Amino acid sequence: MRIGLLGTGNVARALASGWRGAGHDVVLGSRSPQERGGAQELREFTVVGLGEAAGHGDVVVNATPGTASMGVLGDIGAAALRGKVMVDVGVGFTGDMELSHPNYSLGEEIQAAFPETAVVKTLATVDSAVMKDPGSLEEPGTIFLSGDDADAKRTTRRLLGDLGWADASQLDLGGIVTARGQEHAAYLFLGVAESIGAYGFSFKVVRPRAA
Repeated sequence: MRIGLLGTGNVARALASGWRGAGHDVVLGSRSPQERGGAQELREFTVVGLGEAAGHGDVVVNATPGTASMGVLGDIGAAALRGKVMVDVGVGFTGDMELSHPNYSLGEEIQAAFPETAVVKTLATVDSAVMKDPGSLEEPGTIFLSGDDADAKRTTRRLLGDLGWADASQLDLGGIVTARGQEHAAYLFLGVAESIGAYGFSFKVVRPRAA
């Protein structure tokens, strides 16, 4: 599958590495591809412009900071994203560490702005290392999906499986409105990380015993 990742940070590089290892055709998109492409941490990747990355991908992955995502996507334009599956992993924090979307979610905002693009929110509750290597956990965690398009979710589930997230570890929360739960869990994530002194963990849904 052809995947265009928007962004060149830790999250984009981790996902690109994981999916490339699974045999996908992956590029990273940057506002300044010539400058970024020469960076040491990016030399193993193909870095192109943001529009070219969007055009490359059957699936487009928003791995930009949540506070910048709408500007980036607006520059790319609706026409370039029409008919695509967009996997959105962004969470936005302001400079004073407040959520940029306190009463809704970035995933919802993207879907509303780009109605002809099928947005699926996922991977927003783990750090970049766990995203691409859930096997690093002591036991399987739970990864969540939110989105309105069933076919886009099926595509996303396959891509999550290629990263090592077993089908049983993937929990469909429902429509894109449920992306709020994923993004707003960022405060809980930061609290847990501070408590245990590590970021490489995952939440896990433990079901009740059968009656």
